[in-house]
Amino acid sequence: MRLAGPMRAVAVLLLLGLTWVLASSILGGDSSSLVKHFFSGTNEEPTAETKPRRYKCGLSAPCPQKHLAFRLVSGAANVIGPKICLEDKILVSSVKNNVGRGLNIALVNGVSGELLDTKSFDMWAGDVTDLLKYLRPLHEGTLVFVASFDDPATKLNDEARRLFEELGSTAVKELTFRDSWVFVGAKGIENKSPFEQRMKNSKSSNKYEGWPESLEMDGCIPLRAPLEN
Repeated sequence: MRLAGPMRAVAVLLLLGLTWVLASSILGGDSSSLVKHFFSGTNEEPTAETKPRRYKCGLSAPCPQKHLAFRLVSGAANVIGPKICLEDKILVSSVKNNVGRGLNIALVNGVSGELLDTKSFDMWAGDVTDLLKYLRPLHEGTLVFVASFDDPATKLNDEARRLFEELGSTAVKELTFRDSWVFVGAKGIENKSPFEQRMKNSKSSNKYEGWPESLEMDGCIPLRAPLEN
């Protein structure tokens, strides 16, 4: 009989606890956290798990203001096509069905960041004249994004290489059969571009049979100030 009082009190507490948990589950609350809170007596509230932030084109950090976020991926062998992403928009990819063997190029307005054109040039069986006609008339400040696929170099001649050098490339003069190449340059650039990678086709180091590994490059490109009239 002496235990009747304490047992009754414990039963009441358990009933209150179960009622609390039931009400929480009905209202969409986290019952497990509430149970822990009820029995531990702490005032700490449960916190939701934080998801890692995703930045434009998958960059690890956001770009400063007046900069364009980009990511370039060269093709893998002659199987997986290249990809060009700018400001979280895919400009060139196999999904968009606008890639081709050779050099895949996207032209972008360097002041506004607006896409001007995309085109691919077959550097194995194509005519380099088409590439020359595409590069010669570029306007001052035009950004040029390049991602290779399969063979970027067999049909390149001296003039084509010189045009890319004028856009800021340092690797194009040594680019050879089935090298992997990604590059961002600009018409009228004063210095060499910091955005360029080349992987040489070499039997001793190739990742794929007959091709080097795919290259991936990302970064932030500053927009140009409008030209004064």
